[in-house]
Amino acid sequence: MARPIAETPILFGEDAERFLYNMQHVRPASAEKKERIKQAYEWMKSIATFPM
Repeated sequence: MARPIAETPILFGEDAERFLYNMQHVRPASAEKKERIKQAYEWMKSIATFPM
């Protein structure tokens, strides 16, 4: 039987400030990174053997 999921910890102090800053200042992925991700996805899809 699965274990129950524990509560998510609450952030305080500098951790909370850093988290909020990172959430408000998201950097978009570059075109090069998006292409690498797409190639990796296509490769994984090509070797997948489970039914989709």
